[in-house]
Amino acid sequence: MFYIYYLVKNCSSKFQGNLPRKIFAGYGILGYIGTSRWKPSLENVAMNRHIYQISPFLLLLFLTWACSERDSRSLTNGQFAHWKFAGDARDHSGANRHALVRGEMNFNAQGPTGQSGTAVEFTGKKAWLELASDEAPRLGTGDFSISVWINLRKNDRDVSGDLLSQFDSVNQTGFHLSTKTQAVTTSLANFSQVHFGINANQASDWKDYGSPDSTLGAFSLTSFEGSLYAGLSHPEKDKSGNVFRLDSLNRWIDCGSPDGSNSVMALAIFNDELYAGTGKYRFAGSSLPESENLTKGGRIMRYAKNGQWIPAGELPDTEAIGGLVVYKGDLYASSLYQPAGFFRLEEGTTWVDCGTPDGKRVVALAVYDGYIYASSYDSGNVYRYDGQSWTDCGQLGDNTQTYSFVVYHGKLYVGTWPSGRVYRFDGLNNWADVGRLGTELEVMGMLVHNGTLLAGTLPLAEVYAYAGDTTWKKLTRLDHTPNVRYRRAWTMAENQGTLYCSTLPSGKIFGFELGKNVLSPSPLSGGWHHLAAVKSKNKLALFLDGGLVASSEIDPTDVYDLDADVPLKIGFGANNYFNGKMASLRLYQRALNPQEIVFLADPDNL
Repeated sequence: MFYIYYLVKNCSSKFQGNLPRKIFAGYGILGYIGTSRWKPSLENVAMNRHIYQISPFLLLLFLTWACSERDSRSLTNGQFAHWKFAGDARDHSGANRHALVRGEMNFNAQGPTGQSGTAVEFTGKKAWLELASDEAPRLGTGDFSISVWINLRKNDRDVSGDLLSQFDSVNQTGFHLSTKTQAVTTSLANFSQVHFGINANQASDWKDYGSPDSTLGAFSLTSFEGSLYAGLSHPEKDKSGNVFRLDSLNRWIDCGSPDGSNSVMALAIFNDELYAGTGKYRFAGSSLPESENLTKGGRIMRYAKNGQWIPAGELPDTEAIGGLVVYKGDLYASSLYQPAGFFRLEEGTTWVDCGTPDGKRVVALAVYDGYIYASSYDSGNVYRYDGQSWTDCGQLGDNTQTYSFVVYHGKLYVGTWPSGRVYRFDGLNNWADVGRLGTELEVMGMLVHNGTLLAGTLPLAEVYAYAGDTTWKKLTRLDHTPNVRYRRAWTMAENQGTLYCSTLPSGKIFGFELGKNVLSPSPLSGGWHHLAAVKSKNKLALFLDGGLVASSEIDPTDVYDLDADVPLKIGFGANNYFNGKMASLRLYQRALNPQEIVFLADPDNL
């Protein structure tokens, strides 16, 4: 009876008088069957009693049918467009907002039910769908919602991809729904997480989250199970590098030391677990006194559920890990110092030597366009690896080191030393200079935060935003340590919608947010999933397979006018081209309620 009450209470208000009539009509039919149609015999009386016993359960069926029918009908209310991708890019809302096809894609893909011709497959190679700006929505300050089914192949989760985007990068206005994988300096900062963000040229202040464990610096940051994890470095003789976690109350929680070396150089999420790469960092490279801790690093450790660090092998002849990255379902690691080394993890603890390009060190690692791209401290070149061999992609200006990667609007960007410039990869031996960041010498951590490319620098630990062409806008300076030669804005990661940046030698970590954002706490697994993103008056909410996974309150004094006179793009945006399948994409100019989202998350209701 409680379930009957719950259904009536939660569904009747949406039926405008139709639900009660359906319920009582159905129950009346049961009563009629149970009284009027049976003669008063002992046999029929027994049957009559049986019908009354089962009628409450039949009533549940009536209630469920009534609610489902209403959910189905209500989903046309406020619907801007519905692209089923049933063999084409036509809009099935009745508004005829058919999408233009840009590039090649497969419209005969199998959808969530396994039926061919019910999904579109994007290749991740310069292909997307588009609604011209004169047909695209004008969202203004109102509510809106997105509902979509997506399928990321298990081994293709190492590449970011935008699902739906309408964003004016000049005016910093619009929204994004994306899957995000971001390799930042040495770490895999974000892996296969879902991001939903809005902006109307607004930004928060930078918040100081302190120096966890009084560290000299956090060389690595990553988002794991909804928390920010930081890999720390300590020069003291009797102290080793360790990992700290920022909890929901903004307290730093000690997660222990993976080994006895002085630094945790890299972090990555692999097979839904946290991995750390250790090192004996040479602090003289940052013009600081050398560490008295002489313990060699070069180990990979896995963080267990019980809080212990489990050995996952050691790289041969490696003093410090240079970088960690996931590529086609495998974990790869590089060596920071000579001898150069590049290895792939096999069978849990065995690292297989994959060679290096002409003996050059490959350090920072990122996946782009089907390859691993690697920076080098032995030349101003970038190299790429196809799973078998290396290719030299050319030298970037007069630089002697390449330092960091980011993918922005489907293009690979690289930071350098000592010019303090960023270059865009336009093909082998074809690098476009996109400008210098102030008067800085080195470009360190870079990532895309809510549609904007951000980068940290040395020697002043400044943070810049890319404004297009060769223009960079300084946002802040984070480290003001006196009497040192170098200050670094070292690495970055996003967690729960906030961008975090670590500094050296102050050891502090700072947080910042452009617009409002939500980020799923865990990696999106392979296979079909339903996503729903809802912007209401006071909240952003993200749903996965019908359940709420992330939300963020919007300050009622903040007004987000999201009108953007730019096209609406499906499968492309500020991050990268989508690589995977998509089915039944709906856009609403209202906030869907949780019951409607549960209904849409059922593949039988496609």
